Amino acid sequence: MKLATRINSFLPHFDNDVAKVLADFHRIGLTHVDFNYPEHVAGIPAEQMRQVLADCELSCNGVALRFRGDFYLNGELGNADSQVAQAALDLCKEACDYCRAVGGHVVTIWLGFDGFDYSFQINYNKVWEQQKRAFQQICDYAPDLQISIEYKPFEERSYAFIDSFGTVFSMIQDVNRPNLGATLDFCHMLMKHDNPAMAADILGARGKLYGIHLNDGYGRKDDGLMIGTANLSKTLEFLYYVKKHDYQNAIYFDTFPIREQGIKEAERNVRMITRLDQIIDELGIQALDELVAQNDGLNCSDIILKVIS
Repeated sequence: MKLATRINSFLPHFDNDVAKVLADFHRIGLTHVDFNYPEHVAGIPAEQMRQVLADCELSCNGVALRFRGDFYLNGELGNADSQVAQAALDLCKEACDYCRAVGGHVVTIWLGFDGFDYSFQINYNKVWEQQKRAFQQICDYAPDLQISIEYKPFEERSYAFIDSFGTVFSMIQDVNRPNLGATLDFCHMLMKHDNPAMAADILGARGKLYGIHLNDGYGRKDDGLMIGTANLSKTLEFLYYVKKHDYQNAIYFDTFPIREQGIKEAERNVRMITRLDQIIDELGIQALDELVAQNDGLNCSDIILKVIS
């Protein structure tokens, strides 16, 4: 498996120096890195970052857009101000260039400020068409890269515009580009009351599952708990479909250690996903397929009994 983790969980303990953070990643079983763009790489040329990764025996999975500051508070690609929307589009293209130069292949776009807080605040179809055109331009600008939409139902806005599996799937279909897919964040799906496994199966079967942010939580907010600690059966089912569809990109631990030490928390995530992967192998993909095909709720209990016995 290709494994990465959230750099921001470590930065305060390593003098906010990305290079120092990466130096310890390989030791705990991580193989890949996802950079927030531009915050993690500001002032670090791609050639220099490639060398840092090589020295740490790591590879770049990709970059994730971060639209920071008051400039984007009222939206990014869907902003009603054409200058702001263009700046967001330009930043996405810059991220594509950096991703390619540093050896990555996935550009993840989460539009946390594209949304609304009040009724009558936005023209929904206008924003949809504006976002669609922007995604088309990004995909056409970087046809060699995977452009991946990450959804979240709320936070930063009360209502995010791309807020669910159904919405992101519809946008992928509407944009109609071969290199556009989705990143599934486990906590975000729980917040929307989406079923993570369903999304992984449908996207995976169509070759559109480009990213996985694995964590856990209780569905009311983005808890970012260690994987498998709150929803073990859902996590196991999710990973079964991820494995069934031969997902090849990195699995990114998007967890938020606050009272826990970051390195030790990441080690627990590595141990948990390694064990869950072993369990799926022990049960067997074909055997699980056959159980699912029986459409029998009692089988679900049998699977969990096998896991804990």
